[in-house]
Amino acid sequence: MNDASARLVFLPGDGTGPEVVREAHKVLDALAEGDAHPWSIEEYPGGAKYYQEHGKEWEPESEAAAMSADAVLLGAVGWPGINLPNGDIAGAALVLGLRRKLDLYANVRPCRLYPGVLHRISGEFRPVWSPDKVDLVIVRENTEGLYTPVHGRLERGGETEVAVDTRLITRKGAERVVRYAFELSQRRGRGAPEDKARRVTCVDKSNVLAGCQFFRETYDRVAAAFPDVARDYAYVDAFTQWIIRNPEHYDVVVSSNMMGDIISDLASVLQGGMGFAAGGNIGDGHAMFEPVHGSSPKHAGKNVVNPMATFFALEMLLRYLGQRRGDARFVRQADRIERALAQVLADGSARTYDQGGTVTTSGAGDRVASVIRGAAA
Repeated sequence: MNDASARLVFLPGDGTGPEVVREAHKVLDALAEGDAHPWSIEEYPGGAKYYQEHGKEWEPESEAAAMSADAVLLGAVGWPGINLPNGDIAGAALVLGLRRKLDLYANVRPCRLYPGVLHRISGEFRPVWSPDKVDLVIVRENTEGLYTPVHGRLERGGETEVAVDTRLITRKGAERVVRYAFELSQRRGRGAPEDKARRVTCVDKSNVLAGCQFFRETYDRVAAAFPDVARDYAYVDAFTQWIIRNPEHYDVVVSSNMMGDIISDLASVLQGGMGFAAGGNIGDGHAMFEPVHGSSPKHAGKNVVNPMATFFALEMLLRYLGQRRGDARFVRQADRIERALAQVLADGSARTYDQGGTVTTSGAGDRVASVIRGAAA
């Protein structure tokens, strides 16, 4: 066991980011009472609003701190109308920049439905899927594909005539994210809800696109080293209906960058919405975790957004550290967060507006922290 304390860097960012990160501090403070808390926390400003005020997205020392941290928690970045001179959103350095500089090649999006969580379908809040049917993880490649900075415009006479985005699928990029998906299926151990089979589903458009054909070929090569994990395939357009109709079939799903981005947001509907969707950006030596709902400008400063995604991101962060460092203290703390979240979701005592409730962001944080403290008593 590594007894050294882990150094965490928090980047609240823009909009509702500071609000949910504030609640993350509250939950960590509750965990620290009466139990080992092997971490220290540093917090740094940055993002679009910071760029607007200072002419840079963050300070060099902030970037250096994030790049040397044991793990990073990001709130959110971006604000309408605040862009870099090249047209990119201001604040992207805290997300896309860190993904590339730290080589965080696996974007990991758990999708699990907890008892008590409602779905908003056709404007009504009601249970739609059964919790025992939804327990999967979507893994997307995070450093290449259509999100590589290989694009541009042809402008003549002050008007754009052509815009080009180039998708890059490399052997290295595909191999390592597919391997991560198979290893994750083995670590999870519980398989798909319908049959308990360990299964990795390759989602692509290989009936049309050469890059997807190469991605699938690479998937097959890597899969040969994992005979205990079943292979599964889906074209992305068909997958979008299958995952909604039969989520219980899926254990781990792997896809390229943009396709994975789209299907993971779609899958968030199964778990109750983006207010519950947490993501990990994970590489071989670094990791960053975040609620994936974005800065949500229309809700910023109102103390209304759902902080559950941030709490699930914290759980992922601590579990990652426990695995990486071989330290059961982090796993124990992650388990405490998960138990507390399961309790408040089941009893409905922390329902924010997106669940048809009236609990505030800070009120939900208070409730989760209170359950953690009570469980430790």
